[in-house]
Amino acid sequence: IGDNWRHFTQGTAYRQGYLSTDKDRTVRVRTAGGRGFLTVKGLTTGVSRLEFEYEIPFADADQILNELCERPLIEKTRYSIRAGPRIWEVDEFHGDNAGLVVAEVELSSEEEVFDRPEWIGREVSNDPRFFNANLVRHPYSMWHESEHRGPE
Repeated sequence: IGDNWRHFTQGTAYRQGYLSTDKDRTVRVRTAGGRGFLTVKGLTTGVSRLEFEYEIPFADADQILNELCERPLIEKTRYSIRAGPRIWEVDEFHGDNAGLVVAEVELSSEEEVFDRPEWIGREVSNDPRFFNANLVRHPYSMWHESEHRGPE
C-alpha cells in the first residue's frame, strides 16, 4: 500500500484483543474512539464469514483487554477513506505489528467488481497471515523478510 492515502483523513486509535483465536470462531474485544465492542466471527470461507458485533461499556472492554485477552494486543490507527463510491478502511499497525498497513473495503458479494484506488498495494484477502487474530500469534515484527513480500 502506498502513502498517498494519508492526506485524505484523520485516524481513530484502536486497541483490540482476542478471547478466542480458534480458526472456526474468534471472539474479539475492541476499543475505538471511546467506545467498546465485543465481536464474534465464524470460519472464513473465501473472503466471507459470519460476524456479530455488540457495543459494550468502554470500561468493561478496557478491563477485558488489560486482564483477559491474549497477548500481544493489536494496536492500530484506522483511517476511513472515500474512493469513488466506496469507503476504504486503512489500518496502520503499531506495537508488535508496527510497519504493517492494510486496506480493506466491504463488498456486497465476493464477485462484486470495484475500482482499486492507485494507493492500494497487493491483494492479501486470502492470506491468513494478515488476519488480525493471526497477528496476535505471529506479529509482523517476527516475520522473516521474505514473508513481508508474500507469495509471488
